[in-house]
Amino acid sequence: MTDQNRPKTDNAFLGPLKGGALDPTYGSALSFMRRRYSRDLNNIDLVVWGIPFDQATTNRPGARFGPSAIRRASAIFDGDPQYPFRLDLFERLAVVDYGDAAFDYSRPLEFADAIIEQATAILAESAQLFTLGGDHFVTYPLLKAHVARYGPLALIQFDAHQDTWPDKPGTISHGTFVKRAVSEGLIDPAHSIQIGIRTVAPETCGIEVITADDFDMLGVDGAATRIVERVGKSRAYMTFDIDCLDPAFAPGTGTPVAGGLSSREALAVLRRLGGLKLVGGDVVEVAPPYDHADITAIAASTVAMYYIGLLAERRLG
Repeated sequence: MTDQNRPKTDNAFLGPLKGGALDPTYGSALSFMRRRYSRDLNNIDLVVWGIPFDQATTNRPGARFGPSAIRRASAIFDGDPQYPFRLDLFERLAVVDYGDAAFDYSRPLEFADAIIEQATAILAESAQLFTLGGDHFVTYPLLKAHVARYGPLALIQFDAHQDTWPDKPGTISHGTFVKRAVSEGLIDPAHSIQIGIRTVAPETCGIEVITADDFDMLGVDGAATRIVERVGKSRAYMTFDIDCLDPAFAPGTGTPVAGGLSSREALAVLRRLGGLKLVGGDVVEVAPPYDHADITAIAASTVAMYYIGLLAERRLG
């Protein structure tokens, strides 16, 4: 389809799978980076999926609105080669927006099983999955589904919190998913790493920790080198809790902690991870009710775009 014959609006419904969209950034139907809404995964490289769930939060709610905010913020990327990749990412990757997960909000203890079932079905189509959260508990069922396909994974976790608190019987919490994942053998602690930590947790679970103070000393290159060395040749899942960023760069989150990374620092680290075997990822804890001028949503949408950019460069290689 030539540019002259392509629809000029609503690429989310009418546009081709490949190539950037032509919609104005201020209008038309919103999907992630204007990708077509579809659940037909034939010949699809990557699925972007939303999980609007925040019933496992321990402080401020609102992350249920995260997926829609991230989609809205992603419109700014419309139709351009993406910096710093200098590529039209969608000339190389067929990407769809799968919409949002389905679950019964009145039965939060059944939530994990619902997400495992749906994520497993997506991954069975051989597409990679990147998820827009939701609070950080969503990463637990996502890991379950990914491990069922790929085996135990290295975890790359950008976060202010280690999320290694023990579960209480009959409860769920966004602060326990790492402890669960380690105890169930979903992630390999010896190849896993957390970046940006600036709170105290009961244990490390054997995972390497780069605190915010460590990051100051290491810098971007040093932190990226530590991640690459820790993960090595393992298949890896990347989870990015937006509260890894300082509240100046991500005010719209449920548990903000002062002293975090800047957007530029975090993105610069991501840019250096292209050699890793990333098999899935998410960005979580965007809570728009506390955001200002979409600052947090813009940061989260850029994290997701960088992840796609790394996959597009891998396709070139």
